[in-house]
Amino acid sequence: MTLSDTGMAERLAFAKRTAEMAGALAMEYFHQRDRLTVEAKRNPQDLVSEADRAVEKLIRERIAAAFADDGILGEEFGLELGVSGLTWVIDPIDGTSPFLNGMPNWCVSMGACIDGEPVLGVIAAPCFNECYSALRGGGATLNGVSIRVTSTLDLRTGVVGLGSNDRVTPAAAARIVESLFEIGGSFVRNGSGALMLAYVAAGRLVGYAEPSMNAWDCMAGYCLVTEAGGTVLPFPQNGLREPARVLAAAPASYAELEQISAVAPE
Repeated sequence: MTLSDTGMAERLAFAKRTAEMAGALAMEYFHQRDRLTVEAKRNPQDLVSEADRAVEKLIRERIAAAFADDGILGEEFGLELGVSGLTWVIDPIDGTSPFLNGMPNWCVSMGACIDGEPVLGVIAAPCFNECYSALRGGGATLNGVSIRVTSTLDLRTGVVGLGSNDRVTPAAAARIVESLFEIGGSFVRNGSGALMLAYVAAGRLVGYAEPSMNAWDCMAGYCLVTEAGGTVLPFPQNGLREPARVLAAAPASYAELEQISAVAPE
């Protein structure tokens, strides 16, 4: 099922407003993070706070009020099926660990998909006053200015973003780093996969790779990268509930990064 261009444009404008509102709420919690209630999920590094839940609740309530027929998948409250054919895929605070430790590299990620295909992406990074946005067929922007993946840097002259978690063995993660170092490359891991995907779209990173990632972490970023001229590894259409391998890069570097990052999660 497809939605009209007008309907999608309305959703993009709505997502920008909502992500900025959500970012402002998250910033309030960020400035009082020492008083937040924090819980561990799968392990001591996989954290959730009352801020994550409050921000996702805000986003869900706004979506339900504006587009009641749309589905919603969020990290903290799961999947609510819709009937419009479009599902919002949201991460209220991607980079909870940096957030809770007082670092600025976290963001609000709002993506949307139709039949598993990313069609809309908005990533707001409040600490940097940046809002990335993209709509399928409409290009990608940063604070309203068009952005493109890099056309001048490669894996040897630029920087690659890497992600990992407890679903990936330490040895597998180390092999990716070793393979990148062997060709003279460099990498960064800032704790927010969504934000690093936005950096690929903006040409700041040559690419991003993670062996196992959830849909809410990458759906918005995938739309951004694609609309900025990049190449992505398609997320499984039936995989919204399960993590999958994520890969995004400038076209000239995609195949090499695909080979370097080809390890299976545990």
